[in-house]
Amino acid sequence: MSRSPLGKTLVIANPAAHSGAGEKGARFAEDFLRSYAAATKGFEVVRTSASGDAVGIAECAGAFDSVVALGGDGVIHEVVNGLMRVPEDARPKLGVIPMGSGNDFARTLGMKRNDAEGALAQLVRGHARSCEVGRVNGVHFMQTLSFGLDAAIALDTTKKRAEGTAQEGEELFVRSALRILSGTKSGYRVSAAFDGEPAAELSTVVFAVQVGPTYGGGFRICPDADPADGLLDVCYNVKLPGTPRILGLLGLARFGAHTGSSVVELRRIRHAELRFDDEPPCQVDGEELCGREFTVDVVPAALKVIFP
Repeated sequence: MSRSPLGKTLVIANPAAHSGAGEKGARFAEDFLRSYAAATKGFEVVRTSASGDAVGIAECAGAFDSVVALGGDGVIHEVVNGLMRVPEDARPKLGVIPMGSGNDFARTLGMKRNDAEGALAQLVRGHARSCEVGRVNGVHFMQTLSFGLDAAIALDTTKKRAEGTAQEGEELFVRSALRILSGTKSGYRVSAAFDGEPAAELSTVVFAVQVGPTYGGGFRICPDADPADGLLDVCYNVKLPGTPRILGLLGLARFGAHTGSSVVELRRIRHAELRFDDEPPCQVDGEELCGREFTVDVVPAALKVIFP
């Protein structure tokens, strides 16, 4: 076995992830790490029992070299927020064993999804890279922040997963999109100022701020986003299209082919100030965030993350 980057390792597992696949993954991780002593310098596996548990567990993980989040994007989001509370000079590396329905952060890293054995093999042979995280109103995100209709769709998919739907990934995203768009008449008015520039007045339907390229289980909304470039990628509409064109743009976004449309603009930023006329749907890594005013920043090189 090549030298593992894990060191002393804490695995934070959500046993309920992906209809119980998280528990199977946690048991496999225990067996694997116990059998291959060279993979770590000692390990511990801790299971969450409620939403928010992983934040507190990760916050107290300064004695470990690595923290591995096992579960969907929700538990990864919590682990990232916990790690960002650890002093930088003691902050463990982040690894992921993706066991979820969306797995967008795993796509960014190139990790095997819903395959604990494959993901562990990648981790023990992997390498660490410094990556940025985003921050909005004090909440950190490792993949995506969005407002408006795409946020409403993301929150709906999260709700459906919690209710135990058999749909996942892009199928679930598209079905939610069709249902929500059918009842939508207009966008959300927002004053958006990027990096100190004069504010632009927008009526937003699509407004995504990304660390990595995808959201919604593989939609390449910001196809060139690089989690190690110290910048956030933004995609937002500059015209208010009708429902058929929105659906067309979503279809193109599946492959990142929407970027040539005159309806949308893409850019890279370090800072944004957003002020909505009315409270919009807002999601950060699939979790709801409420408010009308949002301050968004990038935190460059915030975490060392293990890539395959």
